[in-house]
Amino acid sequence: MSFLRTIRLAIKSILLHKLRSGLTVLGIVFGVFSVIAMLAIGEGASREAQRQVLALGATNVIVRSVKPPEDAGASNTSRVLAYGLTRDDYRILRETLPNLLEAAPIREAAQEFRHGTKVINGRLVGCTPAYRQLNNLQISQGRFLTDSDNDLMVNVAVIAHDVAGKLYVAQDPINKVVRVGENLYRIVGVTKPREATAAVGGSLAGQSYSADVYIPVRTFQARVGDFIYKRSAGSRSAEEIELNQITLKVRHRDDVVPTAEVVRETLAYTHARSKDYSVVVPLELLKQADQIRQIFNVVLGSIAAISLIVGGIGIMNIMLATVTERTREIGIRRALGAKQSDILRQFLTETIVLSGSGGVIGIIFGLLTPFAFGSLRSFLQAFVLEESAAGTNEFARLFTQMTPVVAPWSLPVAFLISVGIGVVFGVWPARNASRLDPIEALRHE
Repeated sequence: MSFLRTIRLAIKSILLHKLRSGLTVLGIVFGVFSVIAMLAIGEGASREAQRQVLALGATNVIVRSVKPPEDAGASNTSRVLAYGLTRDDYRILRETLPNLLEAAPIREAAQEFRHGTKVINGRLVGCTPAYRQLNNLQISQGRFLTDSDNDLMVNVAVIAHDVAGKLYVAQDPINKVVRVGENLYRIVGVTKPREATAAVGGSLAGQSYSADVYIPVRTFQARVGDFIYKRSAGSRSAEEIELNQITLKVRHRDDVVPTAEVVRETLAYTHARSKDYSVVVPLELLKQADQIRQIFNVVLGSIAAISLIVGGIGIMNIMLATVTERTREIGIRRALGAKQSDILRQFLTETIVLSGSGGVIGIIFGLLTPFAFGSLRSFLQAFVLEESAAGTNEFARLFTQMTPVVAPWSLPVAFLISVGIGVVFGVWPARNASRLDPIEALRHE
């Protein structure tokens, strides 16, 4: 009963100055809200980054060709820059890696696709049937490439959903042809829309699958070749590249890192003259993303905690003023038999009620963070962020795809911190109140 009476007295004293108490509580409200919101944004960004890394395949090892400096591989006479992965690299890796489940050689080139008078620029991809599974492609019509298509170097193609929509308006593209340069390819399948992957550091560029045309990799070699010719003002040059990428899929996650080490050692031997390749391991990136998330949470939580400290200073300030205003009341209570511990408990309870109520309101606001973020994102997408910018700018893409996730553990932590702040900053005013001399307090005007 004594405890409940103390709480009732604390609430009554706080409500005597509603505006002042409300402004004091705001500091704690915004502090708790900031902690929860910052951690939610950090968790949402981390999950989106992990999702994008997982889209590359947690059991995959990706090897990419990297173009060296312009003069590194070209002779002055031929002006042919030969670099990157070779078909021998693919053969060696496929034959020597013991835990390999799938391997896909990939050759890419920017091309112009035509059908009748319609034209679209996109990416021509030479690949094998394993490419579909390794890149999570789904077929909406027809079929994907087969081993027979590749072995016989057949002129067949599978086109992306956007290519079908732009070149074959209101038509069924299956068994129709698409012109790529001087070659015609019969369409055997159409893929479903596929979300683009984000860039990973400087070794793996972001890829959009919306304007792709897939043909057998051996057909690519026969029809397009390994040479890329370039013309600029007053000069001509050529590049020779056999494969742009080799994607390797192992059986278990435990095999990923050892396999990547074997790949690095193998390619270091076969590409001893120049390091014109990079090895990307999504599993390692996933671990790095988790470490970054932990650092991100600590940094954001620390920044938000500063506002809680400011709120605590506000509580201490208002309680010191309250002690001064209520000095005579303290003297009367002491004269009627109240102990120092009773006065200390009364004023400390008031600070806990202030900070606790601010913590509860801050938690309610924090739970609304995903909805507020969604509304802000919709507004910015409609009036600030252009669709094209959102597709090319990595920050804009992350902002438009990421949704804050309120971490359940952040709610009790933020509340306990708010109450702790109230206790810490309320002890001194409560202690000063309890130590007032009763006679001097009664004389106070």
